[in-house]
This record gives sequence, structure tokens and C-alpha cells, in this order.
Amino acid sequence: MATVVGKVETQHENMIHDAQMDIYGHRLATCSSDRSVRIFEVDKNQHRLIASLIGHDGPVWQISWMHPMYGNALASCSYDKKVILWKESDRGQWAKFYTHEVHASSVNSIQWAPPDTGLYLACGSSDGTISILQGSGDDKFSFLMIQNAHTTGVNAVSWAPSHPSGTTLDPSTKDYDVISKRFASGGGDNLVKVWKFSDEKNAWEMEAELKGHNNWVRDVAWAPDTGFTTSTIASCCQDGKVFIWQCKDLDKANWDIKRTMHTFDDVVWHLSWSVMGDILAVSGGDNKITLWKESHKGAWICISKQDTNKTN
Repeated sequence: MATVVGKVETQHENMIHDAQMDIYGHRLATCSSDRSVRIFEVDKNQHRLIASLIGHDGPVWQISWMHPMYGNALASCSYDKKVILWKESDRGQWAKFYTHEVHASSVNSIQWAPPDTGLYLACGSSDGTISILQGSGDDKFSFLMIQNAHTTGVNAVSWAPSHPSGTTLDPSTKDYDVISKRFASGGGDNLVKVWKFSDEKNAWEMEAELKGHNNWVRDVAWAPDTGFTTSTIASCCQDGKVFIWQCKDLDKANWDIKRTMHTFDDVVWHLSWSVMGDILAVSGGDNKITLWKESHKGAWICISKQDTNKTN
């Protein structure tokens, strides 16, 4: 059973919307309705505030760490329609180095692609569009837009693993060079969509439209590659339902296997897979965090529950 090992006093002056550890688990970034992003050094149950990043003009909804092979940086998105990229200098000072201002409404979700995919950042907005930033070195970025991605707004984006499920991760094989440029999105149109990059058209195209939710899709999470031949996406909804979508052949886009993992009594806001892709963390409006794992019979079982109202 999972237990709370410590608390971080963030000193945010309003509601916290996101908290993300870096890849090494040594730093924690948080963001809040107080318009700030804060970065902490974390060592077991000790923490120290090392930076408070001010630059947004509205609530900051989400943050995403860039993979360290591209630099020590992170991205933040806000109600102010902006995505800001922040970088740490050699002297340990944090500052913004790029501002992405192309959306007409709140930017609700951002995520960096896996490092092997390339330096890409997907950004989903309430204006119904998704922009994909691509880094080209020297802190320079270009972007492509997906218009009308979700007609009533984009709430979530999540990248696929760099290598399609079932690919042999042996550098000596041809499969190793196969890179999957795909991501999933969820929106206020009750849909989950899968997008794939077309090298021929230099554009992102919808590959699949997953229907089943009866209310706003609040989050999507593409599971890490587990070595099996099946790709998996989890999605959660305003109505409290969590769905598990699976596809055995991405090139055929046959996402026709749907399972209702669980129906919660309140809205489900966020989903997160474990590194191994076998445990799904779920958090929602009931202020509880639950961990779920699939049994050998295919049923999803709650293996841990944490009520955030009762932690000390």
C-alpha cells in the first residue's frame, strides 16, 4: 500500500494545479492560481525552494519537464493563453527563454515528447486547437497547428512512447530506428483522438477517434511501452468514468477495445501511469488518490487509496 512519506510546504498563495518531479526525482515543480511556478530540491523528506518563476498573467494550469538530454528546462501553460519555457543557467538561476503565444484562449495542457521522438512540445487550448512546438537548437522553435482538434476545447494531451509497442529495442535491428510520432488528446466534445505526424505532408493528422465518453474528457494518459504488442491509453471523464483503450496494431488504428476500468462518484481530473506502465494513479474531485492494477483475468483492482484530506 502506498503511504505519504512527507509534505512540501509550497508557499503558494492560491490553489495548486499541478506538481511534477524531474526524471531523476531530485526536483519538484509546482504551479498555482497565484500565477507562479515554484521549483524545489527534494531529498527524501527534506525540501528547499530554489526558484519562484513569475511571468504568467493568469492561473498556471500545468508544467512539464524537458528531458535533460536537451537541457535543464521546463514548460508551463496558463489561462493567459501563453506557454513559457524556463531554463536554468550554469549559475543555478532560472529565467524564461521562450514564450509561445499563438492560442486565442487558455492553454490547458502541455507535455514534452519522449526524448527519442525529438524536442517536441504539444499544447492543448480551450480555443479547440493544438500547437506542436519543435526545437531546432540554440533555443529556437517552430510550430505546427492542428485546427479544430476538439470543437469545444482541448483539455489534455499525452505522447505515445517513442518506439511502437512490440518494437525490438535492439540497436542492431531495423526496428530500433522506427520512431512513433503520435500523441493522444481529450476534449470537451467527449472524444479521445489519436494524432500522427505525416512526413509526406509535414502535418499532424487524426489517426483515430475514440468514442465512448458521455461528458468532457478531462485527461488522457498513454501508457509507457511495456514490451508487449498492445498500446494502451487511459482516459477520464467529467462523469467519473475511467476508460482503458487498447490497440494491437497502431498502423491499422484499431482502437476498438474499450473497458470501463471504474466509475467514480465524482469528476476524475488526472491520470498518471507508473514508469513500468502496469499501475495507473487516479485523482479526482473526491480528493482521493487511488492506484489501480490489472489482474491476470483482465479486471482492474484498486491496490491503494489515499485520502488527501486525512494526511498529516
